[in-house]
Amino acid sequence: MVLAYALSPIDLIPDPIPVLGLLDDMVLVPLGIALVLRLLPAEILRDARAAARGRPLDETSRRLGRCGALAVAAIWLGVLTWIALKLLHPPG
Repeated sequence: MVLAYALSPIDLIPDPIPVLGLLDDMVLVPLGIALVLRLLPAEILRDARAAARGRPLDETSRRLGRCGALAVAAIWLGVLTWIALKLLHPPG
């Protein structure tokens, strides 16, 4: 349910509401994750962590990780460039 809420376009408080729209995501999602970790049996969590540690990343996973990081960096660079251009050259 926490994952569905985090990925859902429907929020408790709509995102266009300044500050509060994003604040609910910043509070509810981490609290939900903490609740899931608390409710998850220790044996299952321990086994999952051990399996994750024992499984090396294959080349495809590494390539996808690098591509994802580059895509996020490119988006941020584009947004920051757009903001800088708007600040330096205001309309009118």
